[in-house]
Amino acid sequence: MIFQNAYYLPEAVLDNNNLEMLFPEWKAEAIEEKTGIWKRHCAAFDELSSDCAVNAAEQLFSQNPNLRNQIQFLIFVTQSQDHASPTTACIIQDRLGLKASIGAFDINLGCTGFVYGLSVAKGLIITNPHIENVMILTSETLTKYIHPKDKSARTIFGDAGTANVITRAMAENTGVFEFGTDGSGSEIMIKRNGSFRYPFNKVSALDYDDGYGNITNDEYFRMKGQDVFVFTLKRVPNLIKTVLKRNSFEMEDIDLFVFHQANGYLLEHLRKKLKIPQERFFTYIREVGNTVSSTIPIALNEAVKVNKIKSGTRVLVAAFGVGLSWAATIIEF
Repeated sequence: MIFQNAYYLPEAVLDNNNLEMLFPEWKAEAIEEKTGIWKRHCAAFDELSSDCAVNAAEQLFSQNPNLRNQIQFLIFVTQSQDHASPTTACIIQDRLGLKASIGAFDINLGCTGFVYGLSVAKGLIITNPHIENVMILTSETLTKYIHPKDKSARTIFGDAGTANVITRAMAENTGVFEFGTDGSGSEIMIKRNGSFRYPFNKVSALDYDDGYGNITNDEYFRMKGQDVFVFTLKRVPNLIKTVLKRNSFEMEDIDLFVFHQANGYLLEHLRKKLKIPQERFFTYIREVGNTVSSTIPIALNEAVKVNKIKSGTRVLVAAFGVGLSWAATIIEF
């Protein structure tokens, strides 16, 4: 098996026709042309990120029933934990019926979360001879935290959960990682709602226009789209150049590039800027939207299905976004 991976999408769907009814000035086809997205899945009111992650894991276990007892470490990547304490990974360990002898913790990261999680999983395996299988769960239910009148964010984001098992073989075939952080850009994508620095009683609930016709307030996630675009085009090309150099590869040595599925328009700009041929640049965003930390594992899953990834395929994965943060590595499947 190349990559043990499954994903879960909530039942409710918000497509571009629905959005056109909510925002008549935005035509369904124009939304797709601008974002590369036609529909996105939205978690139910009582469906949390942990629920999506558990559903993805159960799908994976249904494909391989013996796998449940083979998990030796659990990493849950999310920015919407069940509680401030305890770590949600501990709750998920119990819900999934995993062994009590495993380690478990959360990683509080958004768009770059899967690549960071992969680096931690590799480290756990390489430094612990007895650990053979690490499960990375990614999940976000960001649609719950987007203002109903924020037409920009509503067109981009969808909810999902993924389950991924990193084996010793995969860890050993994952290369050197490259990371980056610029906390001065933390305001570009932020959700203050319910945090300790901005508790509910100190957050303004007054709506305001962000200057581009999107309505939001301090209780909701907000994103400065233009700044995200500038940040990505500034940081990602150098990220790709550096991770290739650290792994002693050239662009021509990479069979497939799988980036964080942020926005179809942005991804196409990156592809052209990096001069990556379309047949070596995989995207899967039209049917699910930007699912934050789940975009890369969902894309990898779909790439396997269409035979873009098979034994011997060398894939460069790169993520960028909230933080601001960026990360990349190269995997030989």
